[in-house]
Amino acid sequence: MLSYVAKKVARAVITIWMAVTITFFLLRILPADPTLLVVEGDMTPEMQAALREQYGLDKPLLVQYGLYLGELLRGNLGVSFRQLVPVLDILLSRLPWTLLLAGSAFALTVLIGIPLGVYAAVGRGKLVDKVVQFLGVTSNALFVPSVAILLLVVFGAQLGWFPIGGAIDPRTRGAEAYASLLHHLALPLLSLALVQVGPYALTLRTNMLEVLGEDYIKSARSRGFTPRRTVWRHALRNAILPALTLMGLQLGTLIGGAVLTETIFAYPGVGRLIYEAVQQLDYPLLQGAFVLLAITVVAANLITDMVALALNPRIRS
Repeated sequence: MLSYVAKKVARAVITIWMAVTITFFLLRILPADPTLLVVEGDMTPEMQAALREQYGLDKPLLVQYGLYLGELLRGNLGVSFRQLVPVLDILLSRLPWTLLLAGSAFALTVLIGIPLGVYAAVGRGKLVDKVVQFLGVTSNALFVPSVAILLLVVFGAQLGWFPIGGAIDPRTRGAEAYASLLHHLALPLLSLALVQVGPYALTLRTNMLEVLGEDYIKSARSRGFTPRRTVWRHALRNAILPALTLMGLQLGTLIGGAVLTETIFAYPGVGRLIYEAVQQLDYPLLQGAFVLLAITVVAANLITDMVALALNPRIRS
C-alpha cells in the first residue's frame, strides 16, 4: 500500500514538473517583448536593457529556467510585470472564486449524476434510461463556451433573470450578499454542470449494469435484502469506483472549462486572470496561474486515487 501511494505521489510531482517546464518554454516562444509593456511612453535602449536585467530576461534561456525552478521551490512565483506585486498574492486573491465555481460544479455533477445513473440502470430500457443515454451522448458533444454564451444571452441578456457578469454585488451585506453570490454563480455553474453530468451519469449506468449482474448481488437478493438496499448499499459502492476515477480525470476538463466560463461571465477567478495576463503578456503571472492550476488538478486527481484506495481493498494488494 505504501509503495502504491509513493508511486502516485512521485507521478504527481513529475506531472507538475512537466507542466511547469512546458509552460515556461511555451511562453518564451511568444514574439512580443514584455518589457515594452512595463512602462508607458518612450523607452530608451538603456531603460529596456535595465528592465531585462531586473527581471532576468537578459540571461540565457536555460539559466532563466534554472533560476525559475529554484525560486519556485522556495514558493516564489515572481513579480507581475504589470501590477508590480507578488504573483502569489494576486493568485491567492482569485483562487477562492475558481475553487468555488469548479467545486460547486463538481458537487452538482455528482449529486445529479449518481441518481440518474442508478435509476437508468435499474430501469433499463425504460424512459429514464433513454433520457440518460440521450443526455450522456448530447452532453459529451457540447462545448463549454457555447453553452455559457447561450445561457448568458437567453437567461441573462434577454430574460434578465440572472446577472451577466461579476461574482457578487458589492452593495449587498449579510444574507443579501450570499443571495447575490448564488445569483451570480448560477449561470457559470450550469454551464459547467450541463456538460459534465451526462457523461458521468452514463458511465455510472454502464458500471451499475455490470455490477447488478454479479453473483454477490444475486446472493444478496436471495437472502431477502430489499431491492433498495441491494442497489444503493451493495451495487453502488462497487459501481461508483470507475465513475469516481472518471471524475478525477475530468477535473482537468472542469478546470479548463472554468477558465473559459470565467472569461465569458467576467467572473473574477484564475481563468479571468489568465485572460487578462495574456492580453498584457505578463509572463510571471501567466506562469504562476498555470502552475497553480496544474497543482490543483494533479492534487485533485491524487485525492481521487486515495479515495478509491480507501473504498476498494483490492487496490491495496
